[in-house]
Parts: sequence; C-alpha cells; structure tokens
Amino acid sequence: ESLVAGVDPAHPLTGVIHAAGVLDDAMFPSQDAQRLARVWEAKAAAAAHLHAATRELRLGMFVLFSSFASALGTPGQANYAAANAFCDALAAHRRAVGLPGLSVAWGLWADASGLTARLDAADHARIGRLGIKANSAEQGLTMLDAACAHGQPQLLALRLDRRALAGQPIEGLPTPLRALAAAGAGTPRRAAAAAHASADLAGQLRGLPASEQHRTLLGLVRTHAATVLGHADSGTVRPDTSFKELGFDSLTAVELRNRLAAATGLRLPAALVFDHPEPTALARHLIDQLDLGGAPPTAGDAGGPLFAELARLEGALTGAAVAGLDAGAVTARLETLLAKWKARSAPVEEETAADMLHTASADELVNFIDNELGLS
Repeated sequence: ESLVAGVDPAHPLTGVIHAAGVLDDAMFPSQDAQRLARVWEAKAAAAAHLHAATRELRLGMFVLFSSFASALGTPGQANYAAANAFCDALAAHRRAVGLPGLSVAWGLWADASGLTARLDAADHARIGRLGIKANSAEQGLTMLDAACAHGQPQLLALRLDRRALAGQPIEGLPTPLRALAAAGAGTPRRAAAAAHASADLAGQLRGLPASEQHRTLLGLVRTHAATVLGHADSGTVRPDTSFKELGFDSLTAVELRNRLAAATGLRLPAALVFDHPEPTALARHLIDQLDLGGAPPTAGDAGGPLFAELARLEGALTGAAVAGLDAGAVTARLETLLAKWKARSAPVEEETAADMLHTASADELVNFIDNELGLS
C-alpha cells in the first residue's frame, strides 16, 4: 500500500500487471504448509495486496498473469495451480463489483525465465504431449493485446497443437483437453484401436512363449519410458538400468505409470516405478498382474512358433503402422491367405483346426505365413 501511495500524482497509476510467481513442486503426498505458503505468497497473496491497495483508484487495467496449471492441472504443482486459480477468481470478483480485472492463464514461453529455466528435455516433452507449444515474446504480447480486448475476466493464452494432442491416449489427458483431442482428425479411430489393444493384450500374450511374453512387455515398458523421458529411441532405455539412473523422478514415474495402465488396462500404484526399479523387473511384474494363467507354450511346443507369428500378425493389424494402408487391399490379402490355408490344410474328411495343427509342422506353418504376407 505504501508503494502505491508513493506514486507521483503528476504521473498517476493507471494500470497494474502482476506477473510474479515462484515454484515449489512436489507430488501431493509431499505437499505441506511450507510449500504452499511459499508459492501462495508470491502469486496469490501479492495479488490480494494489489487488489486491496488499488481498489479505490481509477485504473484502466488490472491484469494478473496466471498459468495453464490452474485450468488443466500439472503434475506436482497442486500448490501452484491453487495460487493461480485464486488469481483467476480474483479477476472475476473484481469484474463482478465493477472494477477492471483480467487473469491470463499462460502456456509455455520460449524465452527462459526464473520459472522455466529449470525445465529439462523430459519436462518440455511432457508439456508438448499436452499439445502446448512454446510461444515467443512477440506472440505473447499479441495474445496479451487480444486478451485485453476480449472482454472476459479469465482466458487461456497458449499455442495449442491439436494434431500433437490428438496423437495421445484420451485417458491420459487432462479432462478439459479430451474433447479437443477427440475432435482431432482420425482420433476416434485411434482411440478405439488403443482401447481394443489394451483390452486384448492379455489374450495376445497368452499365445506366446514365456520368453516372448517378457520380451513384448519389456519392449512396451522401454518404449513408454523413452517417450516420458523425451527420447525418440527406446534403445536409450537399457533393460537392467534403474529408472533413477535413467533420469526418472516422481513426476515422470507417475506419467509412466499412467501410460502403462492405459496400455495394459491394469490398475497400477503410483509407486510402481520405485517398487520395480528396472525395466526388466517391471516387465516381470506386469506379466504377474496380467494373470496370464496356465503354462504358455514353450519354444519346443509344436504350436508355439505359429501362435507367436499369429500374435505378431494380430499386433501389426491393430497397430498404428497400418493406419495409412488400403484396408480393402489388406482384407483381400487376408482372405486369400485364409482360402489357401483351408485348401492346403483341410483333408477330404473336414479335419478340425486342431487336427490341422497335427498334420503340419510349426516351421511349415510359420513359413507359409511369412511367404504369403511378407512378414519375414
């Protein structure tokens, strides 16, 4: 208040922009009064003081810099989200009593600041998976002008890449973004395919030898771990290296848990990565949780290699790799393969499928699939 009172009357105060803020991130069980107070004081308490000190003045603007954390939620920032939500509410309150008020919830700025300088590649990758692209200072100023002219007390100001957003699993997105992701081109088909894949994962794995089950789930873990860490190649995630050494913290651990839960359909605990600290151990745990049941075919079983190839084919047909192919051509090829299989394998007595397996070797069946569909 003394600062406002000390403004020279010859140059009166005509506007306020509150852009201060600090971070003290932690997962919710570790949030405490001290963390909340530190973040709240710089963002919310300062906004309240500015409101009280200027509410009798004739201001042309009263702008609060908020964050998309208040609208979308961000992992580990419950205290920061709450403080920014207070700013959003304060702007609405000021407008309701006839005072100027605008809260702009910003996305990511390209220029590093005291808040964003600490972000690493994994953090940027995580924000990018929300479809949020960094805006330049020039773009930010343009958005600020547009927000001031818009007329509403609370606005989101961020660059949103709907294509990147649409490529994410719907269930892993913040609720406000799900409708936007679902509206993206082709997203309903991808979401349906992803849902089918997670629902049928256990069924696919039951047809594989134990070693192949582990290899498949280890690949799943490594792929999602690489994505969470911002790597394009799953080879950067070594099977026997601890997640901690790979660079995982509490935030990335929870995201990996969420992605694996969506991929497998399992309910997985938040401490999953810390309870099973290497990709190999985590893959073994997922096998146990999927409850595959029974003894899977071994490499020596006659039908094992065949079922492995069929599972590989099924996985290819439900994967994203076939999204751009001609569905009619694929269907015709499969129907031709099935017709040849029946003609080649069915004796005059109309043998059952089980009988057919006994009359052909596994190598013959695997080679037949490879030759007809070009899988080798």
